This record gives sequence, C-alpha cells and structure tokens, in this order.
Amino acid sequence: MNSDRFRLSTELARPFLPTRDFEQSKRFYEALGFEMTLDSEVAIFRAGSGGFILQRYFQEEWAANFMMQLMVDDLDAWWARIEELSLPDRFGVPAPKPPAMQPWGLRVAYIVDPAGVLWHIAERRTDVTHDR
Repeated sequence: MNSDRFRLSTELARPFLPTRDFEQSKRFYEALGFEMTLDSEVAIFRAGSGGFILQRYFQEEWAANFMMQLMVDDLDAWWARIEELSLPDRFGVPAPKPPAMQPWGLRVAYIVDPAGVLWHIAERRTDVTHDR
C-alpha cells in the first residue's frame, strides 16, 4: 500500500456492543442522550465524534468483560444527568459509581448497561494529547 495515499483522517471506528434485550438497551442509550442514527437489525448510536453499534447478540462472559470509554469535557454535568435518570430503577442495572480520581490520573464515573457492558465516563485533561 502506498503510504502517501493512505491517511487515517476520515475513518470511523465503531465497536459492536452486545445486548441481552435489544429494545431495552436502545432505550437505555437514548435516555443517556446518545443519538440513534439507525434502528434496524442493528442500532447505530452517535457518541461525539465516534459511536457504537448495538447488535442482537449476547454472550454473558463476553458482555461482562466488555468495556467502553467515553471522554467528556464536564464529568460533573454527566454525573448530574446520570443521577437524574435513576438507571437502576428504570433499567435494572447496578448503581452507577460516582466520579473519582483514579491512580492513572483520570477522574472517572462508572455505569453498567443492561447487557453488563462497563462504561468508563472520564473527564478529559486539557493538557494531555491522548485525551482529545
């Protein structure tokens, strides 16, 4: 491949997330504020400059070991939204864990989706290039 013509600039990586209950997972992500851009045999959600695809597939061991990271500018605003949603009551998920500074230098809150996928919602550090 000619490296002069190959540039990673417009590509979009979207992981496939498992769902135990496809409809419930769609409602969960819409409640969090993700934009569903396709609702068909899969559901595609936009998350900032990236996104993910919900699939109608579930394997417990895989789902329980799947993690996603969402980098946000204002973790306190995200946390306020998460608390308002009463996710455990509405979706039967574990209680979210509030923002806390982690040993690796990120302030992170944790939520688990209805299939068991763990989300790390982390606050961007303005002085760290790989947080952007």
